[in-house]
Amino acid sequence: MTMRKTAAAGALVLALTMTATACGGESGTAGDKPAGGDVYDGTYKVAENIKIDSAVLKKAQKAKKIRIGVKADQPFLGFQNATSKKYSGFDIEIAKMIAADLGFSKDQIDFKTINSNSRETTISRGAIDYYVGTYTINDERKQQVGFAGPYYTAGADLLVRKEDKSITGPDSLKGKKVCSIVGSTPLQEIKKPKYGAETIEDGTYSDCVKKLVDNQVDAVTTDDAILKGYAAQRPEKLRVIGKPFTKEPYGVGMIKDDKALRDAITTALENHIKNGDYKKAYAETLGKSGSDFVAPETPLPRY
Repeated sequence: MTMRKTAAAGALVLALTMTATACGGESGTAGDKPAGGDVYDGTYKVAENIKIDSAVLKKAQKAKKIRIGVKADQPFLGFQNATSKKYSGFDIEIAKMIAADLGFSKDQIDFKTINSNSRETTISRGAIDYYVGTYTINDERKQQVGFAGPYYTAGADLLVRKEDKSITGPDSLKGKKVCSIVGSTPLQEIKKPKYGAETIEDGTYSDCVKKLVDNQVDAVTTDDAILKGYAAQRPEKLRVIGKPFTKEPYGVGMIKDDKALRDAITTALENHIKNGDYKKAYAETLGKSGSDFVAPETPLPRY
């Protein structure tokens, strides 16, 4: 996969290291700092003369700006560099691909960090035009918002130290210490007696990863997409097992009744999956974890 110039990469590594330490305490030990940062900034052909009967899109066209909700704390997925304030990662690239097909260049994108617990309300009140940020499509959410996708199917998985061969999947966790964040779905799953794991609850995934690097826990569990981002930060030290034990289809969220926009975004996703942009973006972000690329099946569902 393509690598950036050495000098630029060094500067970006330092920037991400400072950010990760500030937001999650994931400092590791001397000489063991997380790599990564603003590693990829894809450019996509901007469509012209877009005419779609969508109130949301018409308003964005009039403003010459599109507002996209994203995450800011997930390395190589949805991440904001504390120094440059720039967003990067796989979800960010997906958001940019869609924007290009809707007629907006990346300079016309207004990224807004939205917390998970306020996604539905933020979308419903029109504060953003669409949302791309590890957002699982489910029946409950479909009562409140519209979805396009899934553009990625995640699942709860395990992040382990690269040299640890004793953990091969969820069935090999008996007596192992497994960390996840308080209240997470993967944590509730891994607490089930059938796994026999000792669970450690923490406030952030970066805190869990620090414990893993420092040999205080044996594994971290959450959606594999998030884990791949952390593995991509330290590919020489961490790896994702690659045996998901739940299913989480990620979709693009938007206002519920704007079918024209929903269909346009679905078509945009299909276009970029087919033309290779999706695969390249994955290789330059989550793919740096060493995880295999799996293309979404097309055509995508039309909700």
